[in-house]
Amino acid sequence: MSIGEVLARLRPEFPDVTISKLRFLEAEGLVEPLRAPSGYRKFTPAHVERLRFVLAAQRDRYLPLRVIREQLDEMERGERVVGPAPAPPAPMASMPMASMPTPPAAAVVPQVRVELGDSRLTRAELAERSGLDDAGLEDLEQYGLLVPTANGYYGGDALTVAGIAAQLADYGIEGRHLRPYRATADREVGLLAQLVPPLARQAGPTGRAQALATVHELAALCAQLHGALVRQGLRQVLGP
Repeated sequence: MSIGEVLARLRPEFPDVTISKLRFLEAEGLVEPLRAPSGYRKFTPAHVERLRFVLAAQRDRYLPLRVIREQLDEMERGERVVGPAPAPPAPMASMPMASMPTPPAAAVVPQVRVELGDSRLTRAELAERSGLDDAGLEDLEQYGLLVPTANGYYGGDALTVAGIAAQLADYGIEGRHLRPYRATADREVGLLAQLVPPLARQAGPTGRAQALATVHELAALCAQLHGALVRQGLRQVLGP
């Protein structure tokens, strides 16, 4: 299948998914499509099921990509993981399909649709799921990277921020080092915010859905641009 055909298969279950989102997941190493001689991506049914697992884990369980990647690795090793199980990894073209191992069935968690920002995590839940302790959360809040609601809850994006911060902490990067990201995000919001409200004000039930899809699209594009610029800069540091 082409990436467009994959998008058509996933859209009924994940209306907010975009081609940019699929490319982002590929860039993060969560799916590795085959390549035609012409260079176009080619996806198998196993790739589609893997993407379905990743998208469901993000949407329904608010798992950071690090945890999702670990779960996929565990299932590839035949270990049992709570959550919807993806298909086994796509085989190489020369490997018969029958030779691929079948992972054990996993306990299925009921899927509840939660839109962007609608999740409600307590501070204890945020700490448990992200891997940060209370001091780590306070550090992020001090520098404006985590902002609880008026009721003291945190959303799904806060879990993503905390999960990434936990991974960066392994490299000695603390909240004070991440302040520039807060400033950059605020500038991007100021630049792009004018594009979203007109969509949300459109008549009919599709207005908000279209606005949310645009938010995901813009965020994915900004993330790809930022990542490319950072990689470019670091390669220059490494030198020829």
